[in-house]
Amino acid sequence: MVLEKSKGMLKNDTRGLTIQEISDKMHVSRITTAIALARLEGAGLIDVRVIGNCKLHYWRELKKR
Repeated sequence: MVLEKSKGMLKNDTRGLTIQEISDKMHVSRITTAIALARLEGAGLIDVRVIGNCKLHYWRELKKR
């Protein structure tokens, strides 16, 4: 459930979201959100950009061949 909601949020927001922003919108803990995002990153579905002590998460647009 958290994975699916995270996917939808990242697909709709192109500016990038932090773990805190996502967890606040879904009303779940930061730890739960971080685990879901780590799974999405491991699957190659999202990109992560580190800015200072924040990580911005972006949906990765898959290129069609």
